[in-house]
Amino acid sequence: MDVTDASPSDWVKLRRSTVGYVFQAFALIPHLSAAENVELPLRLRGTPVPQRTARVAELLELVGLGGHPNQRPSELSGGQQQRVGIARALVNRPRLLIADEPTGQLDSLTAATMMGLISELVHQEGVAAIISTHDPKLTAVADRVIDIQDGIIGAGPRGRHSA
Repeated sequence: MDVTDASPSDWVKLRRSTVGYVFQAFALIPHLSAAENVELPLRLRGTPVPQRTARVAELLELVGLGGHPNQRPSELSGGQQQRVGIARALVNRPRLLIADEPTGQLDSLTAATMMGLISELVHQEGVAAIISTHDPKLTAVADRVIDIQDGIIGAGPRGRHSA
């Protein structure tokens, strides 16, 4: 899709329907519950309530937070907040997932589970994922790795890249 001449409103529509973001610092809305934070992208798209409710429950269950839909971010651990952020990024079934250190706040077991979820999404649903990480365990499961060091592509310790 050529987006070079897209209008601002076209960009908004594209981001809402095509791209999911996982922010390193969660970016959750403090006064909303976990379920409401995950639901927000669906509300912005005008998804009917029954579909929103089902999808939010499905995603919270997938990230291991099915029992915490009504908790606010301040009532959740850092790892739980990150999982809410991951669920929110996936709720719209994006074609592109952009994630900045998506497992940085998670213990190793939960991080492996979340990477498995992202990997499954990529392979089963044809989602492209761009993930920024310093975690070698995450790069080990990636289909393609581009090392960037000091702004230079391919300058990392392995020097492998496909740019």
